[in-house]
Amino acid sequence: MFLAAEAAATASNFNGFDVFVILFTIVIAIGVIRLLAASKKNPFAIGFGLVSLATFLFMDVVMVMHWMDRI
Repeated sequence: MFLAAEAAATASNFNGFDVFVILFTIVIAIGVIRLLAASKKNPFAIGFGLVSLATFLFMDVVMVMHWMDRI
């Protein structure tokens, strides 16, 4: 019984937080696109948004690689 419970726990690499990471990435991407399309540009906000977007995209790549057991 213990081995079956352990196998069921390790069978899934999906975590509940993964959904929030993807949603935050989408929200940040929308924000960066809106900042770049604005008539009055804020360079600090654009830079901060791009760094945040790069960080979350990297997290998404690592997360998906973990789902596929590549990490």
